[in-house]
Amino acid sequence: MNRITLGKTGLVIEKNGFGCLPIQRISEQDAVKLLHKAYDGGINFFDTARAYSDSEQKVGAAFSAMRDKIVLATKTGAQTAEEFWKDLETSLRTLKTDYIDLYQFHNPAFCPKPGGEDGLYDAALEAKKQGKIRHIAITNHRLTVAHEAIDSGLYETLQFPFSYLAGEQEMELVRKCRAQQMGFIAMKAMAGGLIRHPEVTFAFLRQYPQVVPIYGIQRMAELQQWLSMENDPPRW
Repeated sequence: MNRITLGKTGLVIEKNGFGCLPIQRISEQDAVKLLHKAYDGGINFFDTARAYSDSEQKVGAAFSAMRDKIVLATKTGAQTAEEFWKDLETSLRTLKTDYIDLYQFHNPAFCPKPGGEDGLYDAALEAKKQGKIRHIAITNHRLTVAHEAIDSGLYETLQFPFSYLAGEQEMELVRKCRAQQMGFIAMKAMAGGLIRHPEVTFAFLRQYPQVVPIYGIQRMAELQQWLSMENDPPRW
């Protein structure tokens, strides 16, 4: 497998991560089998969110007994500090863990910062101080917010749409993150279904060592396809 260090977090993860949004569409039993199969295949980075209905519950069911073996990311869509703490405590309980490796602000319309009236970043700092989260991160779909997050130096990773359909604007984000030693997590690596050939996606993203794609998987056949490409990488 191909392990990398996620930016300056110090987290050592498999280059390809598991996006846990789709597992909300399958049974808990099937989800647990799928997640265990992914781990057995070498994947150790799993990304979910409070907003993904019962995804966190299924991830918790799969990994609570082997929490130290995986790197776990989730997200909060909170707009206030009060909502932040409610989301965090719910995620910890549902994931059956006492800490989250990477806690991400989920596509906020602004870049949370210390001292903000929303109180979000200060709440994250306190949660980190308490050991409930290890690293503070952000996801976004807006170039302006993404640039502000990178330039602020406040975040250890950025999650943003990135695929071989990406243009110069997205490439610039990747370059800026690399220069800042900030991890870059590529959501929508298959461009929301526009890309129909996973071999092309896989080969393209292997060109960017610091970019960690998270592939949304809900079927065993899909997982086996990704794992087979890891063992026998297609060429770009």
